[in-house]
Amino acid sequence: MLDSLPAIPLWVVADKGYASNAFRERIWDMAARPAIPAKRRDGAVACPKWVYRRRHLVENLWARLKEWRAVATRYEKTATSFLAVIHIAAAADWIKP
Repeated sequence: MLDSLPAIPLWVVADKGYASNAFRERIWDMAARPAIPAKRRDGAVACPKWVYRRRHLVENLWARLKEWRAVATRYEKTATSFLAVIHIAAAADWIKP
């Protein structure tokens, strides 16, 4: 997914599932900065507090998207269909009052 971004981001925000040194190095190599919390077994990772505080917005979005059964269980078989379901769920979340 990082290769398909239209521009190089300033920060790459992810959850603990992506907390590996290899992934962080990949982000640094593309001239971006990782905002990924460390796993319990690893040491703390330096990250500005304002970026780390806003990282919860990404986690909250995924929590709301997983309320959709098709997103939570990856019901769709192809990547294209799954991405379409994520787009529909995100749009419905965005317009929900």
